[in-house]
Amino acid sequence: MKKTAFENISCGMFVITSNDGRRHNGMICNTVFQVTNTPNRVVVSMNKQSYSHDVIRETGKMNVNVLSVKAKFDVFERFGFQSGRDIDKFENSEPSLAQNGLALLPEASNSYLCLEVKEYIDLGTHGMFICDVTEEKVLSDDDSMTYDCYHKNVKPRPESAGKKGWVCKICGYVHEGDLPEDFVCPWCLHPAEDFEPLE
Repeated sequence: MKKTAFENISCGMFVITSNDGRRHNGMICNTVFQVTNTPNRVVVSMNKQSYSHDVIRETGKMNVNVLSVKAKFDVFERFGFQSGRDIDKFENSEPSLAQNGLALLPEASNSYLCLEVKEYIDLGTHGMFICDVTEEKVLSDDDSMTYDCYHKNVKPRPESAGKKGWVCKICGYVHEGDLPEDFVCPWCLHPAEDFEPLE
């Protein structure tokens, strides 16, 4: 599969945290953008099938943890390859909390923003939250993780020696043999179009 122009758009990598009233939740996101500075406003877009989307629609608040280049692959595994509907992503941990009571990831982030949803726009498969920033803090001088940096330096390379098949460009899952058109990655739930041939 050929690289698309979308892969050349520069994106950051973030963990969006929320709380459903019972437990903390988090998800990997690469669509967070500042859109105004008076007031400080940020937009966050996420797939409507994600549990975080539903929680944030209900509660109206979230935190954006800006991942740094020091973030390890286990952060992406925990917050990106499984759903908060099925597991407690903060199980056996006591996260640091911002003033709004939502989880922070200081060990993997260089800064954070606390957001309050002001408007929601339905984009079909995704929803866009337009938010006011209620708190923000820089935690370190470490560079921010980009989508490109994640793919080049953090995501494990598939072991392909002697194998014929396909690898998921999102999470690195390897499917041996032919790839059906309706195939869905068992790790990150992305469709067949997000797979490329093993080299």
